[in-house]
Amino acid sequence: MSLTLEIVTPEARVYSDTVDTVVIPTVEGDIGILPGHIPLLAQVDRGELRVQKGAVTQFLVVSGGFVQICGDKVSVLAEGAITEEKIDEKAVETAMQRAQDALKGKQDMEPAEVERLEALVRFATVQLDIKRRRR
Repeated sequence: MSLTLEIVTPEARVYSDTVDTVVIPTVEGDIGILPGHIPLLAQVDRGELRVQKGAVTQFLVVSGGFVQICGDKVSVLAEGAITEEKIDEKAVETAMQRAQDALKGKQDMEPAEVERLEALVRFATVQLDIKRRRR
């Protein structure tokens, strides 16, 4: 038996495949999903999502959203997601530095803009953690 995993962001379908298991970061902690899992709806937290297919483990970064498990179908609707292979370390470092620089003057910003920049920094941090840990 296998699971059908689909990860979708507002911009694109990031991942779609049949897999053996998946571990998803939620606001309540990581949840491991195997075929036959009970139906579930949970809030996804930013962090590392692990996909196991055969002997291969693939890593993705997600930045919040929701996961729905229904039968052997796992649907992740994420604010942002990227596979490990697509992480451009230099571009992430540059974007993170720009956001951190902008946050230095946050007393003059709208709260929504501060939250957006802080979320960008958190997403970038997780991407760099995964990329550097796998070297």
